[in-house]
Amino acid sequence: MSAIFGPAGSSEEFSKKFKSTVDMPEYLKSIGLDVFEYQCGQGVRVSDALGSALKAKAEENGITLSLHAPYFISLSGVEQEKRDKSIDYILQSAAAARKIGAKRIVIHSGSCSKMTREEALALAKDTLSRARKAVVEAGYEDIIFCPETMGKFNQLGNLDEVLELCCLDDSFLPTVDFGHLNARTLGEVNSREAFEKILDKIENRLGADRLKVFHSHFSKIEYTQNGGEKRHLTFEDNLYGPDFEPLMELIAKKDLSPTFICESAGTQDIDALAMKKRYLFEKEKI
Repeated sequence: MSAIFGPAGSSEEFSKKFKSTVDMPEYLKSIGLDVFEYQCGQGVRVSDALGSALKAKAEENGITLSLHAPYFISLSGVEQEKRDKSIDYILQSAAAARKIGAKRIVIHSGSCSKMTREEALALAKDTLSRARKAVVEAGYEDIIFCPETMGKFNQLGNLDEVLELCCLDDSFLPTVDFGHLNARTLGEVNSREAFEKILDKIENRLGADRLKVFHSHFSKIEYTQNGGEKRHLTFEDNLYGPDFEPLMELIAKKDLSPTFICESAGTQDIDALAMKKRYLFEKEKI
C-alpha cells in the first residue's frame, strides 16, 4: 500500500476544461492523481444519476472517492434540535457516499464558544455515537466516519479532541488537517518534529493500524493572532505554512498509507501532485 493524493472539489484548471464532476476521475488519472473528495459542504445534493455515473467513472479510472459532509454540522450544538439535525446530515452524507462509491465521510465537530471545551466534547461524543448508530441501522455500516481537526480557536477539534471522538468506534479514522492545526497553534505545526509528534500521538491513541491509513487534509492557511484560521492559500505562499516536504519524508520513512486531500485555493490538483511527487521521491531514497 502507498499514500494516495488528490484534490477537494474542482480546481481552476479542471473548471476551465470540464463542466461536470463526472469528468473528474478521468482528469485526475490523466495527471497522475489517485483520489477525489466530493464536496457536500453546502448540503447533500447527489442525484442517483450523478452518483452512479461518478461511481462508474471512478472505478473505470482507478480513482478512490471520499465525501465531505456539510459544514454546518454541529456535533456540539447547544440546542438538541441542531444536534439531531446534524445526525440527519451525517445520515444523508452516508447515503450519498454509498451512491458515489466513497467509503469515508469527513465530519466537522462544531463550536464550543458557549461552553467549556469539556462540555462541548461530551455533547459531540454523544451526537457522533447516535449518528453512528443511525448510519449502521440504515445499512451504511461500511461508511467510515472521519472527524476533522479544525483551524479556529473557538472550534471543537484540536488533535486530542478528534482522537477522543475516534475512540468511540474502532472504525473511525481522524481527518488530520495539518493546515488547520498549524493555524490554531499560530505556526507551531510546521516542522519534521511537530509532524512526528502528531503521528506518534495518533499511534499511541488509536494504534498502528489506524495510523497507517488515516485521512488527511493539507493546505497552507493564513491565520490571525486572535482567531486562528483565516483563509486557504496555495503552495506558492511563503509567509504561512505548513510546508509539506518534511511530512512527505516522514510518511515515506514510516511506510504509512494515508489519504491526502489537498485543499489549496484553486490549485488543489497542482499542489496535490507536488505532494505526491515529493512522497515518491522520498520513497525511492529508502
